[in-house]
Amino acid sequence: MTETEVPTADLLIVGGGINGAAIARDAAGRGLSVILCEQGDIASHTSSASTKLIHGGLRYLEQFEFALVGKALAERKRLLRMAPHIIWPLRFVLPHQPHLRPAWMIRIGLFLYDRLGGRRSRDLPGSRSVNLRKHIAGRALREEFSRGFVYSDAWVQDARLSVLNAMDAAERGAQVSVRTACVAAERGAAHWDAQLRGADDAVRTVRARALVNATGPWAASFLDRVAHVAHKRNLRLIKGSHIVVPRLFEHDHAYIFQQPDRRIVFAIPYEHDYTLIGTTDVDYREDPSAPRISGEEIDYLCAAASRYFQRPVLAEDVVWTYSGVRPLLDDDSDKASQITRDYVLDLDREGAPLLSVFGGKITTARKLAEEACDTLAPLLGNRRPAWTGASKLPGGDLPNADFERFFEDFSLRRPWLPDPLAYRLCRNYGSRALRIVESCVRLEDLGQRFGADLYQAEVDYLIDFEWARTAEDILWRRSKLGLRFDAAGRDALQRYIAQRATA
Repeated sequence: MTETEVPTADLLIVGGGINGAAIARDAAGRGLSVILCEQGDIASHTSSASTKLIHGGLRYLEQFEFALVGKALAERKRLLRMAPHIIWPLRFVLPHQPHLRPAWMIRIGLFLYDRLGGRRSRDLPGSRSVNLRKHIAGRALREEFSRGFVYSDAWVQDARLSVLNAMDAAERGAQVSVRTACVAAERGAAHWDAQLRGADDAVRTVRARALVNATGPWAASFLDRVAHVAHKRNLRLIKGSHIVVPRLFEHDHAYIFQQPDRRIVFAIPYEHDYTLIGTTDVDYREDPSAPRISGEEIDYLCAAASRYFQRPVLAEDVVWTYSGVRPLLDDDSDKASQITRDYVLDLDREGAPLLSVFGGKITTARKLAEEACDTLAPLLGNRRPAWTGASKLPGGDLPNADFERFFEDFSLRRPWLPDPLAYRLCRNYGSRALRIVESCVRLEDLGQRFGADLYQAEVDYLIDFEWARTAEDILWRRSKLGLRFDAAGRDALQRYIAQRATA
């Protein structure tokens, strides 16, 4: 290949988690040419292993992180409007334990929390005190909890948020390459030459005017081993683990439980029939690509929930676990739970620009991407203004951002579609669900059923538009149907995907 044949772009973004995907979307929307490469599937690591909340972080107020909480709460408002199909309001119940935090402290914290993000009553209900002996959420709790507080935050399908950002980037012209690792990057005065290795082990060279290191837990090692660039900032890797158990309560509120070690643990309604409990904060020094929950973490989470629920949560109740490695900016905090969740964008201009992302959280990824592009775009001669704040993500263009009205209309027009399946399609894909069922007039038109309520038409859509390449991509990231699949169903799905790939 001659020099003139090397594919070129304005930005090469390495890392297909939420930060990399959001930066790719923002940059492509400004007219920059973008290559986004991810060594695994989109959101295959940290970005699919969160507690799945869009929130300011109530506990960060104790650490005086007012700027971070305010920024995150402002983003919460934007994201609820950008993607009302995959992000929706959730009310949290905090049972009061006076010996852990006095009531006045909690009231002050909730007062600040309501207002730091510029909340208005039409967006989310405010916080209030509740009598747990009368409130529906008190029925599942031990009798000793008579008083509590209720406040608002939001739920997100985290992996889908990353996928939708990558989809929008691709629809705006970005080249998205999954299962493609950047194995070498050589810097020049005006550009980077990078070697990208695909799933077939073939290596290709690409050239970019700027390089973005959005590799999450690998941010420091990417600089050391691939880009060979010195850096002063470092990450502290923290493993967070979650457990899933059969449903512990019959309502739609979530819980936030204070623990004797002053950490908090959430118990959240999950996939209709389950409860999600998490998370832990454990320093981690092993391979970030393969974190696993420990027996000690399972015991910790079971004990954390059992302090509050009438029915004890036991290790044998756990039906699924997942763990992720959070790449937090190392600020020398003594405890993992006290490390800042804010981010730093580190720009190196000793030659062609290099922007590295250190830290961050899923809630502030859009803002992070905007700041990244505000930094890089002018260096590339692009002065287009920020645009994502009032945008919609794919499928999020629901009339008046009203999911329930959209679902009702979607279902009424398709009486042949079972309500649970119709609801799941609307929740996962929003208006894009119409593409899956557009040519169908009866259930059989959806094609082969693989298990649960997963049909061929949906699988084809995920392969064609969402880079799904394995059964795991579909069952555990594009959806959580893995909770309802058996081995035979998984094998049948994988065989079909393989057949599609060779057709």
